Amino acid sequence: MAKVLVSSTFSSFSVNRSKSDHRNSRATNGVSYGIKALRIEKPLEELYNVRVERKASPERLAELGVSRWSIWKTGKGQLPWDWQVDQLVYIEEGEVRVVPEGSKRFMSFVAGDLVQYPKWFEADLFFNGPYQERYSFRAYGDD
Repeated sequence: MAKVLVSSTFSSFSVNRSKSDHRNSRATNGVSYGIKALRIEKPLEELYNVRVERKASPERLAELGVSRWSIWKTGKGQLPWDWQVDQLVYIEEGEVRVVPEGSKRFMSFVAGDLVQYPKWFEADLFFNGPYQERYSFRAYGDD
């Protein structure tokens, strides 16, 4: 016997209606529904173990000592990058789009985000204008 699982996490699905379905469905007032495809993708942050805290609080920033971290600035452009160690970044200005190596999807981080990139992560970084971050390289156990 087949089982159907229903979950509230499914936010949408496609409906496939062909002409033959329409002609053969008069008993249901001419409406026939079938699921064409259902594709659920995990967020890239989860797939690549990139942690993000949106709109990090002043208390959290003080706890981490962000004001003492090094500053890095750039303008509009693209930069290939690979992380040799874990890195914690607080974005002070601008936005960065992070495209993991081999992916067509991207993550987007903006001013106020606290982002932790894992060791050995490789990505292309895209900046659409002025960008400034504070960063700290993390040793094992620094969480």
